Amino acid sequence: MSTISDLKELLAQPRQIFITTHHKPDADALGSSLGLAGYLRKKGHHVTVVTPSDYPSFLSWMPGNDEVVVYDARTNDAQVREIIGTAEVIFCLDFSCLGRINEMGEYIRSAPGTKVLIDHHLEPEQFADLDFSNPKAAATAELVFEVIRDLGDQDMIDVGIGESLYAGIMTDTGSFRHPSTSRNVHLIIAELLNAGIDLSSVHRRIYDSHSEMRLRFLGFVLKDKLVVLREYNTAYIAITQDELRQYQSKTGDTEGLVNFALSIEGVVFAAVLIDRGQAVKISFRSVGAFSVNEFARKNFNGGGHHNAAGGISHEPLEPTVERFLALLPQYQTQLVTAPLAVAPPSV
Repeated sequence: MSTISDLKELLAQPRQIFITTHHKPDADALGSSLGLAGYLRKKGHHVTVVTPSDYPSFLSWMPGNDEVVVYDARTNDAQVREIIGTAEVIFCLDFSCLGRINEMGEYIRSAPGTKVLIDHHLEPEQFADLDFSNPKAAATAELVFEVIRDLGDQDMIDVGIGESLYAGIMTDTGSFRHPSTSRNVHLIIAELLNAGIDLSSVHRRIYDSHSEMRLRFLGFVLKDKLVVLREYNTAYIAITQDELRQYQSKTGDTEGLVNFALSIEGVVFAAVLIDRGQAVKISFRSVGAFSVNEFARKNFNGGGHHNAAGGISHEPLEPTVERFLALLPQYQTQLVTAPLAVAPPSV
């Protein structure tokens, strides 16, 4: 079992450190990465943060964003492989298996550096030398705060680090409304307030910075693409590549769509299926006892949390939707009769 003393010994002298997170990083992925990077730099380490893809522009305010390297197999593969190969410590944040970081996964698997996993997803792959994974945590940013605190350095959390961590916790708890919002979460937020963070500013920068086209896209999706299947207490949205192009969709513009489907009264299971060209990416959400983690793992090569998971299909969009619909009768009893409370799912 990994202990904080193992990590403290590892970081006792300045190191070359590599930090990465999952494909299409969200606020928890980027916030935990940049929050940890800010702390490690203050400790005298040389830190490089590399994301396996681009991420939404509404996250670009986070301190350290300008130094993030965005991996691209066509343009900087050799550079990133060299960074990984020479890193003494490799932090993997907010993903449970190396497949979530695309090509970089195998580079990290074979890298000589000490691998440290900090994550809150279910069933982590056993690839790390030090593992600080806890599926009961609401967010990876919550775990990063605890790591910094347990290393004895909570007083090094400044406004920039604190707001990055707060962004991750706020978004992964659904602004503190998901069942994963524990007493511990609120205690951590209180400590971040002591560090001087501005809660309303972080919320505004993430949730109130949409482009006009993104709002028009949202209106189109809710009016024309939302399908509600009352016999299964299910709602879904399927979006084509042409529709994404029509509304000039950018990274982050589809984030949160699945929550609108789930917000319908009586709906316990929601899905958004998006044609990304090479694959159909799927987001699943549920309330209560129905496990979208199990549904995604069994049917769409995915996984995540009990009430929030993702999947992928390498079929075209239409057959993928047909397969999704064909699965629902198998789960009808669960979807119609399952209790709406389960304790304590991590979303």
